[in-house]
Amino acid sequence: MSVASTATLLAGRRILVTGAARGLGLAFVAAIAEAGAAVAMADILQEQLGKSVAALKERGLKVEGFAVDLADPASIKACVAAATGWLGGLDGLVNNAAITNSGGKSSEQLEVEMWDRVMDVNVRGTWLMTNACLPALRASGRGAIVNLSSDTPLWGAPNLLAYVASKSAVIGMTRSLARELGGDNITVNAVAPGLTLVEATEYVPQARHQTYFDRRAIQRDQLPEDVCGAVVFALSDMSRFFTGQVMAVNGGFVLN
Repeated sequence: MSVASTATLLAGRRILVTGAARGLGLAFVAAIAEAGAAVAMADILQEQLGKSVAALKERGLKVEGFAVDLADPASIKACVAAATGWLGGLDGLVNNAAITNSGGKSSEQLEVEMWDRVMDVNVRGTWLMTNACLPALRASGRGAIVNLSSDTPLWGAPNLLAYVASKSAVIGMTRSLARELGGDNITVNAVAPGLTLVEATEYVPQARHQTYFDRRAIQRDQLPEDVCGAVVFALSDMSRFFTGQVMAVNGGFVLN
Protein backbone atom coordinates (compact mmCIF):
# COMPACT_ATOMS: atom_id res chain seq x y z
CA MET A 1 0.00 0.00 0.00
CA SER A 2 1.74 3.17 -1.18
CA VAL A 3 1.80 6.54 0.58
CA ALA A 4 -0.22 8.04 -2.27
CA SER A 5 -2.97 5.42 -1.96
CA THR A 6 -3.31 5.92 1.82
CA ALA A 7 -2.95 9.71 1.99
CA THR A 8 -6.52 10.30 3.21
CA LEU A 9 -7.33 6.90 4.74
CA LEU A 10 -6.95 8.24 8.29
CA ALA A 11 -7.66 11.91 7.59
CA GLY A 12 -8.64 13.74 10.77
CA ARG A 13 -8.01 10.73 13.02
CA ARG A 14 -6.27 11.07 16.36
CA ILE A 15 -4.03 8.12 17.19
CA LEU A 16 -1.79 7.18 20.12
CA VAL A 17 1.12 4.80 19.45
CA THR A 18 3.23 3.32 22.24
CA GLY A 19 6.83 2.22 21.78
CA ALA A 20 7.01 4.88 19.09
CA ALA A 21 10.60 6.11 19.38
CA ARG A 22 12.18 3.56 17.05
CA GLY A 23 11.74 0.31 15.16
CA LEU A 24 8.26 -0.93 14.31
CA GLY A 25 6.59 1.75 16.41
CA LEU A 26 8.33 4.56 14.52
CA ALA A 27 7.42 2.95 11.19
CA PHE A 28 3.78 2.74 12.31
CA VAL A 29 3.76 6.40 13.31
CA ALA A 30 5.13 7.49 9.94
CA ALA A 31 2.59 5.39 8.02
CA ILE A 32 -0.33 6.55 10.18
CA ALA A 33 0.66 10.21 9.91
CA GLU A 34 1.19 9.89 6.14
CA ALA A 35 -2.37 8.54 5.97
CA GLY A 36 -3.61 11.85 7.39
CA ALA A 37 -3.77 11.30 11.16
CA ALA A 38 -2.35 13.28 14.05
CA VAL A 39 -0.18 10.93 16.12
CA ALA A 40 0.83 11.06 19.78
CA MET A 41 4.10 9.13 20.15
CA ALA A 42 4.64 7.53 23.56
CA ASP A 43 7.87 5.92 24.75
CA ILE A 44 10.17 5.51 27.73
CA LEU A 45 13.22 6.28 25.54
CA GLN A 46 12.99 10.06 25.79
CA GLU A 47 16.18 11.04 23.98
CA GLN A 48 15.42 8.80 21.01
CA LEU A 49 11.79 9.90 21.05
CA GLY A 50 12.78 13.56 20.79
CA LYS A 51 14.96 12.85 17.76
CA SER A 52 12.24 10.83 16.06
CA VAL A 53 9.57 13.46 16.68
CA ALA A 54 11.82 16.18 15.26
CA ALA A 55 12.60 14.11 12.15
CA LEU A 56 8.92 13.44 11.45
CA LYS A 57 7.97 17.08 11.99
CA GLU A 58 10.61 18.06 9.43
CA ARG A 59 8.65 15.93 6.96
CA GLY A 60 5.52 17.95 7.70
CA LEU A 61 3.80 15.23 9.72
CA LYS A 62 1.59 16.07 12.69
CA VAL A 63 3.21 14.29 15.64
CA GLU A 64 4.16 14.97 19.25
CA GLY A 65 6.04 12.98 21.86
CA PHE A 66 4.95 11.92 25.34
CA ALA A 67 6.79 10.05 28.09
CA VAL A 68 5.42 6.76 29.37
CA ASP A 69 6.62 3.83 31.46
CA LEU A 70 4.25 0.92 30.91
CA ALA A 71 5.39 -0.68 34.16
CA ASP A 72 4.05 2.36 36.07
CA PRO A 73 0.25 2.78 36.19
CA ALA A 74 0.56 6.47 37.17
CA SER A 75 2.81 7.13 34.19
CA ILE A 76 0.27 5.52 31.85
CA LYS A 77 -2.56 7.71 33.14
CA ALA A 78 -0.45 10.86 32.86
CA CYS A 79 0.63 9.97 29.32
CA VAL A 80 -2.93 9.37 28.12
CA ALA A 81 -4.18 12.59 29.72
CA ALA A 82 -1.43 14.63 28.05
CA ALA A 83 -1.73 12.87 24.69
CA THR A 84 -5.51 13.12 24.44
CA GLY A 85 -5.28 16.75 25.51
CA TRP A 86 -2.89 17.51 22.66
CA LEU A 87 -4.90 15.47 20.16
CA GLY A 88 -8.25 16.84 21.30
CA GLY A 89 -9.64 13.33 21.74
CA LEU A 90 -8.72 9.85 20.57
CA ASP A 91 -9.86 7.65 17.70
CA GLY A 92 -7.25 4.92 17.79
CA LEU A 93 -4.66 3.22 19.99
CA VAL A 94 -1.72 1.11 18.84
CA ASN A 95 -0.37 -0.94 21.75
CA ASN A 96 3.08 -1.56 20.30
CA ALA A 97 5.48 -1.14 23.24
CA ALA A 98 7.00 -4.34 24.60
CA ILE A 99 10.24 -5.83 25.87
CA THR A 100 11.83 -9.03 24.60
CA ASN A 101 14.84 -9.51 26.85
CA SER A 102 14.01 -13.02 28.00
CA GLY A 103 15.50 -14.47 24.82
CA GLY A 104 18.11 -17.22 24.74
CA LYS A 105 17.12 -18.82 28.03
CA SER A 106 15.26 -22.05 28.61
CA SER A 107 12.27 -22.22 30.93
CA GLU A 108 14.52 -23.52 33.70
CA GLN A 109 17.05 -20.71 33.22
CA LEU A 110 14.48 -17.92 33.18
CA GLU A 111 14.51 -15.79 36.34
CA VAL A 112 11.27 -14.95 38.14
CA GLU A 113 12.25 -11.26 38.09
CA MET A 114 12.58 -11.29 34.30
CA TRP A 115 9.26 -13.12 33.88
CA ASP A 116 7.55 -10.51 36.05
CA ARG A 117 9.19 -7.61 34.19
CA VAL A 118 8.07 -8.91 30.79
CA MET A 119 4.53 -9.52 32.04
CA ASP A 120 4.35 -6.10 33.72
CA VAL A 121 5.23 -4.28 30.50
CA ASN A 122 3.81 -6.47 27.75
CA VAL A 123 0.61 -7.70 29.38
CA ARG A 124 -0.34 -5.48 32.31
CA GLY A 125 0.94 -2.39 30.50
CA THR A 126 -1.16 -3.16 27.42
CA TRP A 127 -4.24 -3.73 29.60
CA LEU A 128 -3.77 -0.54 31.63
CA MET A 129 -3.00 1.59 28.56
CA THR A 130 -6.18 0.29 26.93
CA ASN A 131 -8.26 1.03 30.03
CA ALA A 132 -6.85 4.55 30.28
CA CYS A 133 -7.79 5.23 26.64
CA LEU A 134 -11.31 3.74 26.71
CA PRO A 135 -13.24 6.86 27.77
CA ALA A 136 -11.79 8.87 24.88
CA LEU A 137 -12.22 5.99 22.42
CA ARG A 138 -15.88 5.61 23.42
CA ALA A 139 -16.41 9.34 22.98
CA SER A 140 -14.97 9.10 19.47
CA GLY A 141 -17.80 6.85 18.33
CA ARG A 142 -15.46 4.97 15.97
CA GLY A 143 -12.62 3.77 18.15
CA ALA A 144 -10.03 1.25 17.02
CA ILE A 145 -7.45 -0.63 19.09
CA VAL A 146 -4.53 -2.46 17.47
CA ASN A 147 -2.52 -4.72 19.76
CA LEU A 148 0.91 -5.86 18.61
CA SER A 149 1.38 -9.54 19.30
CA SER A 150 3.93 -11.73 17.52
CA ASP A 151 3.93 -14.84 15.38
CA THR A 152 6.03 -16.59 18.05
CA PRO A 153 2.95 -17.91 19.93
CA LEU A 154 1.56 -19.20 16.63
CA TRP A 155 4.47 -21.60 16.15
CA GLY A 156 5.83 -21.95 19.70
CA ALA A 157 9.25 -20.31 19.54
CA PRO A 158 11.63 -22.00 22.02
CA ASN A 159 13.93 -20.31 24.55
CA LEU A 160 11.76 -17.20 24.60
CA LEU A 161 9.13 -18.31 27.09
CA ALA A 162 8.24 -15.08 28.89
CA TYR A 163 7.93 -13.12 25.66
CA VAL A 164 5.93 -15.85 23.89
CA ALA A 165 3.60 -16.19 26.89
CA SER A 166 3.11 -12.42 27.03
CA LYS A 167 2.28 -12.20 23.33
CA SER A 168 -0.13 -15.13 23.68
CA ALA A 169 -1.85 -13.14 26.42
CA VAL A 170 -2.14 -10.17 24.07
CA ILE A 171 -4.01 -12.35 21.58
CA GLY A 172 -6.36 -13.53 24.33
CA MET A 173 -6.96 -9.96 25.51
CA THR A 174 -7.68 -8.89 21.95
CA ARG A 175 -10.42 -11.47 21.53
CA SER A 176 -11.98 -10.83 24.92
CA LEU A 177 -11.92 -7.04 24.51
CA ALA A 178 -13.40 -7.29 21.03
CA ARG A 179 -16.49 -8.85 22.56
CA GLU A 180 -16.57 -6.41 25.48
CA LEU A 181 -16.22 -3.29 23.34
CA GLY A 182 -18.20 -4.14 20.22
CA GLY A 183 -21.25 -2.45 21.70
CA ASP A 184 -19.23 0.76 22.01
CA ASN A 185 -18.37 0.63 18.28
CA ILE A 186 -14.72 -0.03 19.17
CA THR A 187 -12.85 -2.61 17.14
CA VAL A 188 -9.98 -4.57 18.69
CA ASN A 189 -7.54 -6.49 16.52
CA ALA A 190 -4.04 -7.92 16.83
CA VAL A 191 -1.16 -7.78 14.39
CA ALA A 192 1.37 -10.59 14.77
CA PRO A 193 4.61 -9.76 12.93
CA GLY A 194 7.32 -12.24 12.17
CA LEU A 195 10.98 -11.59 12.87
CA THR A 196 11.54 -8.06 11.59
CA LEU A 197 14.82 -6.25 11.02
CA VAL A 198 14.71 -3.59 13.75
CA GLU A 199 16.87 -2.58 16.72
CA ALA A 200 14.96 -4.85 19.10
CA THR A 201 15.84 -7.99 17.11
CA GLU A 202 19.57 -7.35 16.80
CA TYR A 203 20.19 -9.83 19.65
CA VAL A 204 18.44 -12.67 17.80
CA PRO A 205 20.92 -15.36 16.69
CA GLN A 206 21.64 -15.49 12.98
CA ALA A 207 20.44 -19.09 12.89
CA ARG A 208 16.91 -18.00 13.80
CA HIS A 209 16.97 -15.24 11.19
CA GLN A 210 17.96 -17.89 8.65
CA THR A 211 15.17 -20.22 9.78
CA TYR A 212 12.59 -17.49 9.16
CA PHE A 213 14.16 -16.64 5.81
CA ASP A 214 14.18 -20.25 4.62
CA ARG A 215 10.65 -21.13 5.73
CA ARG A 216 8.84 -18.01 4.51
CA ALA A 217 6.65 -18.35 1.46
CA ILE A 218 8.11 -14.97 0.45
CA GLN A 219 11.82 -15.57 0.97
CA ARG A 220 13.35 -12.26 1.96
CA ASP A 221 14.03 -10.29 5.12
CA GLN A 222 10.99 -8.76 6.83
CA LEU A 223 11.17 -4.97 7.12
CA PRO A 224 9.16 -2.60 9.35
CA GLU A 225 7.23 -1.20 6.40
CA ASP A 226 5.93 -4.71 5.65
CA VAL A 227 3.78 -4.53 8.80
CA CYS A 228 2.44 -0.99 8.41
CA GLY A 229 -0.38 -1.77 5.99
CA ALA A 230 -2.07 -4.13 8.45
CA VAL A 231 -1.93 -1.51 11.22
CA VAL A 232 -3.29 1.30 9.03
CA PHE A 233 -6.06 -0.99 7.78
CA ALA A 234 -7.07 -1.95 11.32
CA LEU A 235 -7.31 1.73 12.30
CA SER A 236 -9.32 2.76 9.25
CA ASP A 237 -13.00 2.62 8.29
CA MET A 238 -12.10 -0.23 5.92
CA SER A 239 -12.10 -2.50 8.99
CA ARG A 240 -15.24 -1.32 10.81
CA PHE A 241 -16.76 -4.84 10.71
CA PHE A 242 -13.45 -6.55 11.41
CA THR A 243 -12.74 -7.26 15.06
CA GLY A 244 -11.21 -9.86 17.36
CA GLN A 245 -8.87 -11.02 14.61
CA VAL A 246 -5.15 -11.86 14.54
CA MET A 247 -3.29 -10.82 11.40
CA ALA A 248 -0.03 -12.75 11.04
CA VAL A 249 2.30 -10.60 8.93
CA ASN A 250 5.34 -12.79 8.34
CA GLY A 251 5.68 -13.53 4.64
CA GLY A 252 4.00 -16.88 5.06
CA PHE A 253 6.25 -18.30 7.79
CA VAL A 254 3.09 -19.12 9.74
CA LEU A 255 -0.18 -19.57 7.87
CA ASN A 256 -2.70 -18.46 10.49
